[in-house]
Amino acid sequence: MISTQIHPTAIVDASARLGTGVSIGPFAVIGPAVDIGDGCDIGAHAVLEGPLSLGAGNQVGPHVVLGRAPQDLSYNGEPTRLEIGANNTFREFFTAHRASTKEDGVTRIGSRNLLMAYCHVGHDCQLGNDIVIANATQLGGHIHVADQVFIAGLVGMHQFIRIGRLAMLGGGAMVPQDVAPFCTVAGDRASLRGMNSRGMQRAGLDSAARRAVRRAHDQFFRAGLPAQDALAAIEADTALQTPEVADFVSFIRGSQRGIVR
Repeated sequence: MISTQIHPTAIVDASARLGTGVSIGPFAVIGPAVDIGDGCDIGAHAVLEGPLSLGAGNQVGPHVVLGRAPQDLSYNGEPTRLEIGANNTFREFFTAHRASTKEDGVTRIGSRNLLMAYCHVGHDCQLGNDIVIANATQLGGHIHVADQVFIAGLVGMHQFIRIGRLAMLGGGAMVPQDVAPFCTVAGDRASLRGMNSRGMQRAGLDSAARRAVRRAHDQFFRAGLPAQDALAAIEADTALQTPEVADFVSFIRGSQRGIVR
C-alpha cells in the first residue's frame, strides 16, 4: 500500500481528510473542510480551500486554486461547496470556485476531464465527464457543460449558458448563448459552423446515429422553418427517433438564452 507523502514545506489543516497514497508537493496549502481522495497528486504551491471534495486519482498541477469563495458580490460567506469527481487533470494555474447561494450551493466538476493551464470555472458551474478545455478559457458563473465537450483555447463563455453533449467550441470564440449538442461553433460572437462529426465518430456513435443527428441538425438549422415548427417536424419523423436526436431536441426546447446559430 502506497503511503501518503506530504512535503515538509506544505501546510495541511488538521481537519483536512487525506486518502491513501496522496502526494502533496512543496508549499501547497490544504485548508479546513477539504477531503482528498485516494491517489491524488497535489502540485507545488497549489491552494485547496473547503468545503471541497476531490475523488480518487486527481492530478492537481502547480499553482492550481480550488474552492475559494465565488466572485459574486452577493456572497456573504455561506458554506457552499466545490465537488470534484475522479481522475481529472488540472494543469498549472487552473482555478475553480465554490458556489454562490443562487442554485443548490454546489459547483460540480465530474470525472476524467482535462482542464488546461490558466482556465477558470466560475461559481455554480456544472461540468460533466470526459471534457477537454484548452488553455486560458474562461467560464462565467452558472454554466452547464455536458459530457464529451471539447472547448479550444481562449474561449470566453457568458454566464448561465449551456453547452450540449459532444459540442465543439473553436479557439477564441465568444459564446453568449447555448450551444446545441453535436454542434461546432466559432467566432466573435460565436456562430454555427456545422456538426462535430469527427467528435461523434471518436465517441463511438455509429453511422446510423450520426445520420439521424445530421438530418435533425439540417432540419433545425437549415430548413428555414420557425424553431418550434422545425422541432415538431423532427419529432414527427419516425426515422429520427434515436436517443441522440431526443437529446438534441430536449436541449433546444430547454434553452433560456437561445441557441447559437
